[in-house]
Amino acid sequence: MSVSAVIVRGVVGTEGTRLIVIRGNSASGKSSVATGLREAFGCNLALVSQDNLRRTVLGERDRRGAANIGLIDLTARYALDNGFHVVVEGILYAGRYGMMLQDLVRDHRGVSRCYYLHVPYAETMLRRAMKPDAEYLKQITEEHLRDWYRDKDLLPDALETVISSASTLDDTVQQILRESGLDQVIPIDR
Repeated sequence: MSVSAVIVRGVVGTEGTRLIVIRGNSASGKSSVATGLREAFGCNLALVSQDNLRRTVLGERDRRGAANIGLIDLTARYALDNGFHVVVEGILYAGRYGMMLQDLVRDHRGVSRCYYLHVPYAETMLRRAMKPDAEYLKQITEEHLRDWYRDKDLLPDALETVISSASTLDDTVQQILRESGLDQVIPIDR
């Protein structure tokens, strides 16, 4: 039995929950934006990180049909069904994760917004070089970034808003808060 066979499809969340998907290449700022959203919004915002679920929880490679695809979907759905707003973030290649993300957005009862952080390859390399984390620089080489890079790997049907590298972290966070309506929602302290 495949992992996707055990995932229950159907409506998820409530009309009041927000689902935000943030995709882009490595070093495009996805995790920083997700963290910025949590800091700006406060409690009751679940961060569903591809890297955490794929590498830390499952310890698997990013490949077509991998178990993390279903786990990301299941985690996001569980959080939405329990009243959390959700940010799903990661590289999330369209060819591997696109169908799952489209199904999740389609099934969500509340407001869903998807964003693609577009950072050109040359800028990606500059951002990598500026990272202060020596362990990251040792593990994630220039060759890795070259192999992983996909120029505008967008989901079909214009599902995503493209945010350029010219947008500052704060501007990007504020744009997403505004467009998702999270700036009008009072966080619940759990």
